[in-house]
Amino acid sequence: MTLQIVIGTQWGDEGKGRFVDLLSAQADVVARFAGGDNAGHTIRIGEDVYKLHLIPSGLIYPQTVGVVGSGTVINPLVLLGEMDSLRAAGVVVNPDRLKISYAAHMITPAHMALDRAREASLGKAKIGTTARGIGPAYVDKARRSGIQYHDLLDLDFFKERLMQNLEQANRELKLYGAEVLDVAAIVEEYLGYASTLAPYVADTSAIVMDALDAGRHVIAEGAQGALLDIDHGSYPFVTSSSCSAANALVGLGIGTPDKMSVVGIVKTFQTRVGSGPFPTEVEGEMAGMLRGDGSQQWDEFGTTTGRARRIGWLDGVLLKRVVRMNGVTELGLTKLDVLSGIPQIKFCTAYQPAANVISPLLARTEIEPIYETFQGWDKNIMGVTQWEDLPKAAQQYVLAIEAHCGVPVRWISVGPERNQVIYR
Repeated sequence: MTLQIVIGTQWGDEGKGRFVDLLSAQADVVARFAGGDNAGHTIRIGEDVYKLHLIPSGLIYPQTVGVVGSGTVINPLVLLGEMDSLRAAGVVVNPDRLKISYAAHMITPAHMALDRAREASLGKAKIGTTARGIGPAYVDKARRSGIQYHDLLDLDFFKERLMQNLEQANRELKLYGAEVLDVAAIVEEYLGYASTLAPYVADTSAIVMDALDAGRHVIAEGAQGALLDIDHGSYPFVTSSSCSAANALVGLGIGTPDKMSVVGIVKTFQTRVGSGPFPTEVEGEMAGMLRGDGSQQWDEFGTTTGRARRIGWLDGVLLKRVVRMNGVTELGLTKLDVLSGIPQIKFCTAYQPAANVISPLLARTEIEPIYETFQGWDKNIMGVTQWEDLPKAAQQYVLAIEAHCGVPVRWISVGPERNQVIYR
């Protein structure tokens, strides 16, 4: 059995989608195991740009089967929109190619309304959520009042559960002073979604395990990044699910396979959307150089939110922690090309000692990074295809990341296109 788990090692936006796409050329099954449409994976193939939030990135290849596992929360309207956009681009999307776990939970308008109301009530203490209803959907899952996708197979039962969900939300929305929902209109709309999506609902745990038992190649596609993990991230500025590699087994409902690798995707600098600690954050001219102005393919604006990302130097302390906790076996670097033209590149390898700080992610005082500085390079490397042709300064930076983490760097992205990747 061969399972390849792909996770983000930072605060998301590392470029997981393009690496899942790259690796899916040899895959049979590509499976999302956590999160919802708060994750945005962008894939560029020539002039075509695919922006996916729920459907596994590997479905663009004709031989793959896409799975949306039980650990996910799914907005049916978003899912149907992605299915239509892929079909318009010539990708075959039907019940034979796309499978939704019967145990996945549904995001409803109630969850989105509550997300907005709760975030607004926090004022300056807000988390910075995407307002997609992810958190409230996981809350309902935990308090055993959620709607699972197998409920769609019985429309009368689904209608009853949905009405309960919306009416309970209206009671809560009144407490926030927010506008209540039109229950009858939403129920009518969602019954249509249920009828359309019912043929896609399946026992995806069995599908994935059967593939592994047959020796087929399965890719488990992570969402967000490990530093946003609900258990091990910068709490409370985290997402509502586990982004760790171990959760791939839980979120897909499978046992430990005989052969497994964990690919950690690392942006060569650090970014973050929303609130929370960021020890290596920079501002001013350098932040502008790394972020871009919104006119380039590589610019740092969120696929899901469109918000400008916070920018900083690569944090090796946090990266090494993520590599250790997730059993990462190999690394894929992204956006090395963005660093071209920067005179000096900094890499955080330690922090100034701080008393009573168990984890930098939980520190309530400012942490001072200790940097190793590398000479930059001027050459445009977007056309480079071989490791030997990279500037020596770029090679030294990559090797320093590899040595610091103790894990080999196998792939280096030097541009947004599918073929702009160096394999080591």
